[in-house]
Amino acid sequence: MTWSQLGPLLWQAFGETVYMTVWASVVAYALGLPLGIWLVVTRRGHIMPRPTINAVLGVTVNFLRSIPFIIMLALLFPVTRAVMGSAIGTTSVIFPLVVSAFPYIARMVESSLLEVDRGMIEAAQSMGSTNLQIIFKVLLPEAVPSLVNGAAISVTTILAYTALASAAGGGGLGALAIVKGLNIRKFDVMYSASLLLVALVQVITVLGSRATRGLDHKRH
Repeated sequence: MTWSQLGPLLWQAFGETVYMTVWASVVAYALGLPLGIWLVVTRRGHIMPRPTINAVLGVTVNFLRSIPFIIMLALLFPVTRAVMGSAIGTTSVIFPLVVSAFPYIARMVESSLLEVDRGMIEAAQSMGSTNLQIIFKVLLPEAVPSLVNGAAISVTTILAYTALASAAGGGGLGALAIVKGLNIRKFDVMYSASLLLVALVQVITVLGSRATRGLDHKRH
């Protein structure tokens, strides 16, 4: 396949991959960030101890995280059709991407917030800070470098999930590599799409690492 033929295919697939990744990441974070905060503050001995609620949330998150994306994709077909209007297509794939990603993000957020020095939390409590003030003025600001690093990891994970989008008729670089590359033995298409996908992962990883180092340096 000539570059004049391959170039437009790669550009379209690249756009579809970015589209799925960005929207799935935004919505998954809108769900995963507050859930991660809730998992931390309701722990026994934390600022809002609710052991029963924490246990239920923990079991639910672990259950959802344990389901491989390709299986989640199939299980959610009826729900995806009801929510998105169709169970197949690039836009429709965003829904199962979100369902698979937000529990993972919640755990990443939880891990980041648990790194915050408990002494700072206790100091804020001793000065009469409310729970919301502790969350937004102590926990989140102190955990920003770790949260940014976790965000880079989470986005690359979602990006990897998009490679399986072809199973639901989705587009993107993964679908291009499999459907128009591997399945019909056009290996130049397969390798080009795969290398572009790897390059995209590397860009996100490098940007995330640099942002984390910069924020950590400013904090200190």
